Amino acid sequence: QVQLVESGGGLVQAGGSLRLSCAASGIFFSNFAMGWYRQAPGNQRELVAVISSGGNTNYADSVKGRFTISRDNAKNTAYLQMNSLKTEDTAVYYCNANLVRLRFDYWGQGTQVTVSS
Repeated sequence: QVQLVESGGGLVQAGGSLRLSCAASGIFFSNFAMGWYRQAPGNQRELVAVISSGGNTNYADSVKGRFTISRDNAKNTAYLQMNSLKTEDTAVYYCNANLVRLRFDYWGQGTQVTVSS
């Protein structure tokens, strides 16, 4: 059974930092691209950052220079370090594990991030 469990969300003031974690089980973690997405009320889910199985990264323009995605294959865990948080970063953040060639796509349950002014 595949599980992606996010943690690390919470309430933080603007300018602050949070680190999200996504612990994966039931998959061969190192083969998967790992991504972080977010969804604010009334908005569609959007890509925040993604890291390939080989460690290549991509970021949404809105978070470049502030967020860093990383992975630890030994721990089956992906991370999202979020610095200089803004109120517009407030959303539910979801972890995604994707293996395109086998059409595997899994989601976590989400973790709330709230940035206050």
